[in-house]
Amino acid sequence: MTITAFGKYTAPKSTPITADLDGWKPVAGTPSMKTWIENKTADGKFLTGFWEAMPGTYHVTYKADELIHLFEGKVTLTEDGTGKTAQFSAGDSFQIDAGFVGTWKTEERIRKIFAIRIA
Repeated sequence: MTITAFGKYTAPKSTPITADLDGWKPVAGTPSMKTWIENKTADGKFLTGFWEAMPGTYHVTYKADELIHLFEGKVTLTEDGTGKTAQFSAGDSFQIDAGFVGTWKTEERIRKIFAIRIA
């Protein structure tokens, strides 16, 4: 049996990556992010960790499925083409499927835990 313990979302165990994610392009404001990868499978296809983002808007292209639980903050997602929007705030859990293209607007600083499965 393998069990992996993470740090706390306010004090992750790993060193943060401060570069914007692949497929994320700033389009409004001065958004920034930090990603802490707390665990990755040997094949690199399943990643889990913490993420923090400061207010602003990114145009995003999701290349993987992602499960999210927000500890802090507020985000608005808007899908390209349809204009369909969804808002989430602290305490919410949701999934974004690979193939989503649209905007991620961080309304208030985000702190979340994520699980990403790369196809």
